[in-house]
Amino acid sequence: MFYSRNLLSGRRKYLWGLILLLFISITCVTFSMTGSDDFDIARREVLLRKIGDELLTQSGDSKSRVLPVKKIAGNEYQINFENELTFQPDSLVNTTRRLLAKDPLASDYIVNVLNCSNSSVAYGYAISNKKRNDIIACRGRVQPRGCYMINIKFKPAAINTAKSGYVLGSLSFLALVGFVFFRSVKPRKAEPGNQNTGILTFGSVLFNAQERQLVIDKNTIDLTGTEARLLLIFALSPNQTIERSRLQKEIWEDEGVIVGRSLDMFISKLRKKLEPDPNIKIVVIRGKGYKLEISS
Repeated sequence: MFYSRNLLSGRRKYLWGLILLLFISITCVTFSMTGSDDFDIARREVLLRKIGDELLTQSGDSKSRVLPVKKIAGNEYQINFENELTFQPDSLVNTTRRLLAKDPLASDYIVNVLNCSNSSVAYGYAISNKKRNDIIACRGRVQPRGCYMINIKFKPAAINTAKSGYVLGSLSFLALVGFVFFRSVKPRKAEPGNQNTGILTFGSVLFNAQERQLVIDKNTIDLTGTEARLLLIFALSPNQTIERSRLQKEIWEDEGVIVGRSLDMFISKLRKKLEPDPNIKIVVIRGKGYKLEISS
C-alpha cells in the first residue's frame, strides 16, 4: 500500500469528522435561534391583544372581549373584536407604535383596518424603522362605529434573515473546505518523488526509485528523472505489456509535447543500464507496447 493512499484515506476521515462536527454545531445554533424566535413571536401575539384591549378602552368599551389573535400568514396577524367599536387614526397609530416598540422583531409593519362585512380597507398606514419612510394619512379623523378587523403585516424578521444567512454561510464554508481539501489531495500521476515505494527488487536488480539508482552486482547505476519514472511503471507491472500510448502519456503529458522517438530513446538507454543482469529485458510487443520481461 502506498503511503500517499494511506495519507489520503486519513485526511478524508479527518475531513468528514470535521464536517460532521461543524454540521452538528450549525444545527444546534439553528435550533437555539429558532427557540428564541418562537418566544418572541408568542410575545408579539400578547402585544397584539394589548393593542386590541387599548382600542376598546379608547372606544369607551371596558367589558367586551378581544377575540383570539389569528395568524393568517407567515408574518401577518388579525385582531378581531366581540363588539363594534370606533377609533381615531392618531390613537391607533400611537398605540401600535408604542406597544410594538417592545417587539424586537417588529421594525417595519403595515396596518390595515378592515370592515367585517366585505373586508374592504377602512383605514391603513405603514410604519418603518426609519421614520421618514412612514406612510400615515387621514390623521385627526374619527372613524364611525362599526365592526372592524385589524390586520398587521410585519416585514420578515431580521432574526429569520440572519438565521438563514448564518446557515447558508456555514454550508458554503463547508463546501469551500471540502473543495479546497479534495483539490489538495487530488491523486497525482505516479512519480518516484510522490510515492514511498522503498526499494523494488526484480531479478538481481535493486531499484531505488526515490534516489533514482539501480544496484546490480553491487554496482550503482544512476538514472535520470525520466528514466526512473519510466522504469517505475515497468517495475510495478513486471511481465505485463504496457501500452506505448500509456507510457507516452504518463511520462510526457505534463510537458505538453509528446515525441514518439523520445520513448524509443529512453527505452534504449534503460536496456543498456539493465544489461548487467541477463535475466531482465525490456522487449517490444509489436502493435501494443513494451514489457519488462523477468526470467526466473
